Amino acid sequence: MQQPDVAQAKRVLLAQLALTLTLVAATLPAGMAVAVSVLIGAAVCLLASSVLAYWVFRQYRAQDPGSLVMRFYGAEIVKLSLVLGIFVIAFMTNEGLNLPSMLAAYVAVQVLPAVFASSWDARKTRER
Repeated sequence: MQQPDVAQAKRVLLAQLALTLTLVAATLPAGMAVAVSVLIGAAVCLLASSVLAYWVFRQYRAQDPGSLVMRFYGAEIVKLSLVLGIFVIAFMTNEGLNLPSMLAAYVAVQVLPAVFASSWDARKTRER
């Protein structure tokens, strides 16, 4: 049986993927440079969040919370390193990046699905 936290992490990742695709499609009329910048920002967030979720929940055991906390801190360090590394590579290889679009997409994909995930859980609790 899957743990509730793992199921919630999967829902957030799927929401991040859907938001990524939506943002890229919505910014295509603004030009290819903006759309690519949004794609890079959103994809970096999605990739980093996926790595964090895998790292934390790969051997999830609720009976060992201390180990889970340590894995979470390690995963956050890996996530931040990955985000910084990919952003540096993106800046070095793409001259026409639109920084505000890229960072806005990263923040939107990071924050919005997590905010809505709490309302999904509240709605499920009310339905029971």
